[in-house]
Amino acid sequence: MRELDFANVRKSYASPAGDRLLALDDFTLTVDSGRFVTVVGPSGCGKTTLLRMAAGLVPPDPGGAIRLDGEPLVVPSPKMSMVFQGIGLMPWKSIFDNVALGLKLQAHRPKLTEEERERIAATLALVGLTGFERYYPHQLSGGMQQRVGLARALVRQPEILLMDEPFGALDAQTRTVLQDELLTLWGRIKSTVLFITHDLDEAIYLSDRVVIMSRRPGRIKQVLDVSLPRPRFSYDARAEPEFARLRQIAWQSIKEEL
Repeated sequence: MRELDFANVRKSYASPAGDRLLALDDFTLTVDSGRFVTVVGPSGCGKTTLLRMAAGLVPPDPGGAIRLDGEPLVVPSPKMSMVFQGIGLMPWKSIFDNVALGLKLQAHRPKLTEEERERIAATLALVGLTGFERYYPHQLSGGMQQRVGLARALVRQPEILLMDEPFGALDAQTRTVLQDELLTLWGRIKSTVLFITHDLDEAIYLSDRVVIMSRRPGRIKQVLDVSLPRPRFSYDARAEPEFARLRQIAWQSIKEEL
């Protein structure tokens, strides 16, 4: 398992006119090993920027640091996988080959070993896609396509899973089903998860901790610990008084930023 640390992280961007836009400022957070942490906040507060920095795709400004188990994180780690909001499946590749792409990029070679092919098959089974290996993305529903994106991340056997609003474009019913499936999978693999969402109910339902950000420049405004028993799909967690209490606190905090 891995621990992810953000220490005084700041990120700004230069405009064509030479001005600088401060997206994130003084972001300090520890994502403990094996925990599920969700970040919520107003649009434009730097949530996706934060996740891309955690993935090693975007460097923080000087003075701040992101560390993985105490070591500076400056390039993408092979122990991390990211699930993007847009999924990004290759339409000309089969479902099997889309998932295989994650392994090929990790191994830096074009051919799969027999063990890797077996791992792909097992991962597709894990996300409920056995029998769809030779189909193409356009032949699958939106929810099934999102499962392919999740399988592509999981097949790398990540110790840290980064997720950028993966269910944001789905209908409410599919979203609820995939939330439960994600919790089931997480219960098996126990990766450290950093999850981005706009949905407060989703954040509370999935997480051990909910990090609430201020409007831009994004700073941590509040952190809520979620003590609802797991597995939460085994009872009506959303009907619990504690769920309602946490949602009210979170909504009040975000409403002040809108």
